[in-house]
Amino acid sequence: MTKHPTKATNSCRIQTPFRQVVTLVILTLITTLSASGQAFTSYFTGDTSDVNPTPQFGICLMGGATEDDSAMKWFLQHANGGDMVVIRSTGSDGYNNYLYSQLGVTVNSVETIVIPSVSAANDPYVRKQVRNAEAIWIAGGNQANYINYWKNTAVDSALDDLVNVKQGVLGGTSAGMAIQGQAYYSALNNSVTSAATLANPYNSDVTIGYNDFISNPMLKGIITDTHFDNPDRKGRPDGFLARCITDYSKQFIGIACDEYTAVCIGNDQIAHVYGGHPTYDDNAYFVVPDSCLNGGNNAPETCQNGQALTWNHGNLAVKTYLVKGTPQGSNTFDLNTRKSGSGGQWKNWYVVNGVFNEGSLATPPCAPNSLTEINENPDIQVFPNPFQDHL
Repeated sequence: MTKHPTKATNSCRIQTPFRQVVTLVILTLITTLSASGQAFTSYFTGDTSDVNPTPQFGICLMGGATEDDSAMKWFLQHANGGDMVVIRSTGSDGYNNYLYSQLGVTVNSVETIVIPSVSAANDPYVRKQVRNAEAIWIAGGNQANYINYWKNTAVDSALDDLVNVKQGVLGGTSAGMAIQGQAYYSALNNSVTSAATLANPYNSDVTIGYNDFISNPMLKGIITDTHFDNPDRKGRPDGFLARCITDYSKQFIGIACDEYTAVCIGNDQIAHVYGGHPTYDDNAYFVVPDSCLNGGNNAPETCQNGQALTWNHGNLAVKTYLVKGTPQGSNTFDLNTRKSGSGGQWKNWYVVNGVFNEGSLATPPCAPNSLTEINENPDIQVFPNPFQDHL
């Protein structure tokens, strides 16, 4: 198997704003917003009337290079013919035609809204459009901007509403994947390498947010990582998870994607992995600390500011399920139990004095790591939410 040929990433799908293919309604909308001095920009393709089909719940996490068409079709199908909104803090309308007409899945509209400030994120128009969407895609970019501009705003509330009330479909690539977990690497200072993370998990660049942005019960107890194979980021999830377990005293797992890989999760909480295997070596990684080791205390042996991470426990500290991504999304990981899957293999990951190690084939981790057990913690959430007549 080979890696994808080197080429410019399309994860942000940046295009010039005034291409000839832009429709009159888009031009009118852009002109109106510019004239009124609004702090955001909207690019609209499709029917301007709001429709209200019942979407299917789903989460799509994409590694950060060119979008996987099969995963994007899965995403659009979950919108059930509704309205789709792309949110970003820079760029323009590069997604509109791709999503509206190039994948063969019918949606009522695709609107890209560039939201580069807190004031833009609280604008009534932005709030209305994002809340009316059946599907929201978070483009690639700088996740620090998304945290600084969108957290605790109308956009943040609308994302929560999509997931917890409307039960729509939420997805994102690169930075748009990075911010979706209950814990997230915010990159508020600078990007951090695996080596720097493991040399000191409290490095000033290892900025971890927790339980204060997107409220998504499906990704409770999860932190993500992106662009996993460019550069090689094996080791970063161990550092991130070590911080989460040390700082918050809760069980976490990691989900990481190679650049051309996507993980799509439906209401059944089965994660399907999309990519180009067997032609290309596209992988997702489900990184699961084995919480039954060391008498049930699998906290890192050393996780302190200014010291190299050691998380070893006899070379068994972290179990990672490596899954090849296929065009059919046929290989899976079960997020109900967080210890089983199909089409993948378990590996032991461990860290000694800041050095990452990958062991031979491993056995699955033991419980407790399941979502049910995680939900027994004090910050319990019910999923799906809202429920109707029964749990």
